[in-house]
Amino acid sequence: MQKNEAVSVSVVKRLPRYYRFLGELLGSGVTRISSRELSERMGLTASQIRQDLNHFGGFGQQGYGYHVEALYSEIGNILGLNHGYKTILVGVGNLGRAIATHISFETKGCRLIGLFDSNPHIIGEMVNDIIISDVRDLERFCREEQPVIAVLCIPKQATRDITQKLIDCGVRAFWNFSHYDIALGHPNVVVENVHLGDSLMTLTYGVKNNLRQTP
Repeated sequence: MQKNEAVSVSVVKRLPRYYRFLGELLGSGVTRISSRELSERMGLTASQIRQDLNHFGGFGQQGYGYHVEALYSEIGNILGLNHGYKTILVGVGNLGRAIATHISFETKGCRLIGLFDSNPHIIGEMVNDIIISDVRDLERFCREEQPVIAVLCIPKQATRDITQKLIDCGVRAFWNFSHYDIALGHPNVVVENVHLGDSLMTLTYGVKNNLRQTP
């Protein structure tokens, strides 16, 4: 997630959702759509959509709405999806392997170029056409290949040292599954934390309160 003082985090977090919905519209042959129609599909207000998009320029036309393909392309540019940022993944356990296998990095603005782990039993294995390398080779690899983004699927206790090594090697963004708060010690890097357990607990809160309101 890009840091941008002029745009709130909540707006930035909605951009991928706009991008996904517009992609679905394109796939269905829709060429233009009004903010009202888009709001009905997305469960947002038309005013909210207009306010969000106005942060990045005027994309709609009065009486016409939004040109779906053009808006899809513009949001893709805003999100940096055409950059193909070099990306590595550290920790090729069950979660890391699933991410390396099933996430389409190329369509998300990234290019996965390296996998690393400390487990000698999996070093040398191939995952999604990339060989798992020994984590001891991480610094050498980063200095040679200069990745921008690191995906961390490692235990919390290992994250501090790995993060410092990566930052020293020039990595400036982290997709962090480790539960270690990278931003506390490194406020100048870009971090997107993913807490799957927190998400599940949010769901159970919703279930509990939904059941409490159900007659």
